[in-house]
Amino acid sequence: MKTFLLLGAINAFLAVALGAFGAHGLEGKISDKYLETWKTAVNYQMFHASGLLIIGLLAGTLKTGNLLSWSGWLMLVGILLFSGSLYILSVTGIKVLGAITPLGGLAFLAAWVLLITAVYKHM
Repeated sequence: MKTFLLLGAINAFLAVALGAFGAHGLEGKISDKYLETWKTAVNYQMFHASGLLIIGLLAGTLKTGNLLSWSGWLMLVGILLFSGSLYILSVTGIKVLGAITPLGGLAFLAAWVLLITAVYKHM
């Protein structure tokens, strides 16, 4: 599961870079409302980058079939849909993108449930 370690590290890097860009490059260029939306996207991306790292580490020790793999891919999909839609919404103001965000949230929830299940089965 080195893939999830790599994806986690890449997403953590991107979260830091996008956070800095939001704080320094977007301040004064987008409304405070959309700047907060950008910050939410960064926070969720970083939380779930950490989740990907955890999955990558656990995959080497837990034999849980495909549970961890599915969890990792769902976290990545969640980052793309949730954070991605919020990033685009923040800079474009296209409100219909807000309809995509909950799908990312559902992917996050499903990913965490699968991770919980994988850990529980190993106990």
